[in-house]
Amino acid sequence: MDADSAPLTRAQRLALTTASFLLLAVSAMALGPLLSGSGWWWLCAFIAAGTLFSAFGLRAARTPPSLVPVLELGVLLLLLTLLFGGGTSIALIIPTQGTFETFGELFVGAQRTIEQQSVPALTVPPLSFALALGIGLLAVVTDILVQTVRMPALAAAPALVPILIPGFIIEAGAELPTLVLTAAAYLLLLRVDVRVRRRAQLLAGEDPAGQSTGQAATVIAPKRVPIVSTLGASLGLAAVGLLAASVLAASTPSISTSLLLGSPSQGTLFARGVSPFIDLGRDLRRPDARAAFHYLARDGDRPYFTLLTLDRFEGEVWSATERAVDGDNTVDAMPRPDGLSRRVQTAEHPIDVVIDDVSTTWLPVPYPTAAIEGLRGSWFWDDGSLTVRSVDSNTDGQRYRVTRLDVEPTPAQLRAASNVPEQFAPFLELPDEMPQIITDTAAAVTSGTATKYDAAVAIQAYLRGPDFDYSTEAPVEEGYDGGGFDVIARFLETKAGYCVHFASTMAVLAREVGIPARISIGYTQGSPTEERVEGVQRVEVDSHDLHAWPELYFEGVGWVPFEPTPGRGLVPDYSRPNAGEEQGPNIPNAATSTPGASGRPELDPDRGLAGPDGGVLGSAGDLWLRGGALLLVVLVLLVTPAAFRGSQRLSRMGRIRRGERPADAAWDELVATARDLGTGLGDVETARAFAARMAARPAFAEDVVARGALLRLRDGVERERYGPVGRAAGGPGIAEDLVTARTALLADATAGERARAVFVPRSLFERARRLLGDRVAPGA
Repeated sequence: MDADSAPLTRAQRLALTTASFLLLAVSAMALGPLLSGSGWWWLCAFIAAGTLFSAFGLRAARTPPSLVPVLELGVLLLLLTLLFGGGTSIALIIPTQGTFETFGELFVGAQRTIEQQSVPALTVPPLSFALALGIGLLAVVTDILVQTVRMPALAAAPALVPILIPGFIIEAGAELPTLVLTAAAYLLLLRVDVRVRRRAQLLAGEDPAGQSTGQAATVIAPKRVPIVSTLGASLGLAAVGLLAASVLAASTPSISTSLLLGSPSQGTLFARGVSPFIDLGRDLRRPDARAAFHYLARDGDRPYFTLLTLDRFEGEVWSATERAVDGDNTVDAMPRPDGLSRRVQTAEHPIDVVIDDVSTTWLPVPYPTAAIEGLRGSWFWDDGSLTVRSVDSNTDGQRYRVTRLDVEPTPAQLRAASNVPEQFAPFLELPDEMPQIITDTAAAVTSGTATKYDAAVAIQAYLRGPDFDYSTEAPVEEGYDGGGFDVIARFLETKAGYCVHFASTMAVLAREVGIPARISIGYTQGSPTEERVEGVQRVEVDSHDLHAWPELYFEGVGWVPFEPTPGRGLVPDYSRPNAGEEQGPNIPNAATSTPGASGRPELDPDRGLAGPDGGVLGSAGDLWLRGGALLLVVLVLLVTPAAFRGSQRLSRMGRIRRGERPADAAWDELVATARDLGTGLGDVETARAFAARMAARPAFAEDVVARGALLRLRDGVERERYGPVGRAAGGPGIAEDLVTARTALLADATAGERARAVFVPRSLFERARRLLGDRVAPGA
């Protein structure tokens, strides 16, 4: 009997469904190192259980087998609607057009969060939707393989998907305990399938009196098989599976050690729309401005808007410390800034911001900000810098209200700050070897200053003095564009540059004299317009307002901005020389001024971000690399059975050529071909019975040549198997007869059957099942 055609009982179906669910649930655990918390796993388990057990219910209700996968996909849609459809559905589970629009938005958000998040990633709603959809589709594929086509060995393919993903992202790949548990779950599924097949064959092969009803002679194995009989095969398969999974996980090249699927230097980049620090000069030299955003400040505020803070100086470049997003850092309530004492006067001011034409994953906000309302998507603040970034959205079309915390320190409070807490030591780090001009300049400029605050004011006054010129062209012409220490040394010699050079130079000089320093990139305060909204003046911020400025840390006050770039922005009152005294001249160029268009930066929203790794273009290249590698793995998995089957066929043809039981080899190949096409029961039939059944098929009945080849192969194998020892079988034409008979078999099959015979060869998987303990013997 054909085990595949034997009907399964509900209990047997339930056993296979449970084993399939266990395999998927365990393999999904491999994503644990990439995702924070455990709620995502329960979501995946719920989706997998709902999909798989709904298919079991459909089969129990005698639904036509061809309809089960389609209805299974329908159940998956209902589950996704229940969990993610929100108010767009009917009765919570029936999707509408609005539901599919919501799904589309979630899918786009999932793509963004995959590109933007660090490991371990927060399972924000879009990412949860992607996980639920993915595990649901894997459940459908697993159910088809296990229950519909009855090839449970192929269930390893969908189970390998979550196993392989960590290898593309983190160096460690999937964890060993997960690999062991997945291998055990896979073995369990195969063992359940073996038991189910044996039971089905026994029931189908006996009449109520216990007599065999098959026409072919069969040997029926005992219903209870000793464990020892299959222990070796099971352990061997487990060892091979573990070794293969370990090799795949270890050898798969990881794209990043810290980010989910994005650029390894995501922390130093914004997104499409704003250039990184090292490349800001290119935008500064663009003549035409483009609107970035506008805001309404009811209290007349004109703050700087920070996008990103750079705190690491490694000699050649400034960069931002990579930090994983903390899911508790929601923007509805933001913490008090680091180091800010209650003795410092503060005030809260609301500012309404509307994004016009800037697309970035970093939100323009004043530093410090107390709260943000009205954002779409998931936004979180970073520790220390209080910069705000999204993991599933961007600034396109955002409208939000920022509650700005206005900090008003006095010079006396700044002068009183002398200690540097240990946790701020990284903000003092400098390369071991720096050009001597940097050290000499720091010593000369700050000579005679009594406090670190006075030293900071002196550095700012020196850079804004008459010896320095604002120029976006000189650094390019002289070949010292950028922010590294060699660039700073040239800048101190030539004394011409733009905000990048002034900000990085002041930050390095401040660190040299013991003041923690970092650099912020964002926008200056913008330009007021004649338009008023509800009596509040509208302020426009465009790409010419892009800017970089240093922030210095003073204990008790926190991070304090300075403005060393002449002709740009506004010098804070507390940073002017002689501030706090009754009289004292302002520093040169202290008043706000706006240089000509050629000296201001411009935003290019249509250009990808540059950076050490090529920015967006580099990320796109990495994405193609990851997709290509994953596609290659899938293709390898698909063609592996075909390769093994082809190797087996070549081995048998080699036996025929060498005369090593050639008729037996040819017959085995013909029977295997019939099994692959789903037409053979050759393992439980005599050669004569098999040949008689094949000869009745149209391809042989209508083709005398093919029929003759089949009969010669039958006669040859019977002589070789049952004739006198050493008697020659077949003849020189046995290989040609095999080719003729196989061609007739293939011609008699449909295109789908031929494709399945190539990629899902039944004979190969039947052989694997027998190794696991299938004791049904071939006909005698």
